[in-house]
Amino acid sequence: MRNMFFFLKSLSRSVHDDEEPQEQPELSKTDGGSNDDDLCTSLTVWRKSLLISCNGFTVIDSNGNLVYRVDNYMGGRPKELVLMDGKGNSILTMRRCKNLRLVDTWVIYGGEVGDHCTSEKPIFYVKKCINILHTNKSNVLAYVYRPPSDKRYAYTIEGSYSHRSCKVVNEKKRVVAEIKRKDATSGGICFGLDVFLLIIKAGFDPGFAMALVLLLDQMFS
Repeated sequence: MRNMFFFLKSLSRSVHDDEEPQEQPELSKTDGGSNDDDLCTSLTVWRKSLLISCNGFTVIDSNGNLVYRVDNYMGGRPKELVLMDGKGNSILTMRRCKNLRLVDTWVIYGGEVGDHCTSEKPIFYVKKCINILHTNKSNVLAYVYRPPSDKRYAYTIEGSYSHRSCKVVNEKKRVVAEIKRKDATSGGICFGLDVFLLIIKAGFDPGFAMALVLLLDQMFS
């Protein structure tokens, strides 16, 4: 496990160095972006925990540094996920809604919340898109809402998580984050779907983008 982690660190640096810069859509400072020609943040996401007894995620930046981690001791379909930074500090907590809705819905809180979090105010709701009639031509996977209203969404997530090809789009239809396959083969090892890229546009919170990845994994894996 550790050998794989160090291998990914070195691969992350080499792959990011080899990537050619791509023209990115213009983002405004009020919708999760910047008008400046800033570089994107590119993260390598490994769908494994560094702890042998856990399920989870390990996230490495372009310099090979551990920036985010998720260690899930429960397995299966957990009711709660905690996104931590590389030092193990809790950044965001995601909880599955306890009501009887048919739609898979999650609540995102800042930091770590206790067992009874009625006093905590959520910062976002994420609701899975259910298309019973199969008329969803835009391939919307989920809607992201700012509380208290769930009438107007702040972001949509489009694409296919099973193919690791997704975009987070804001209200102005601008892409603020993307999930892409990392088709890297080195030393006879092909990573498949367990290792992929998370690309965050300038001005959008990388931690929140990673939280959305975790929820997509819960909804569509």
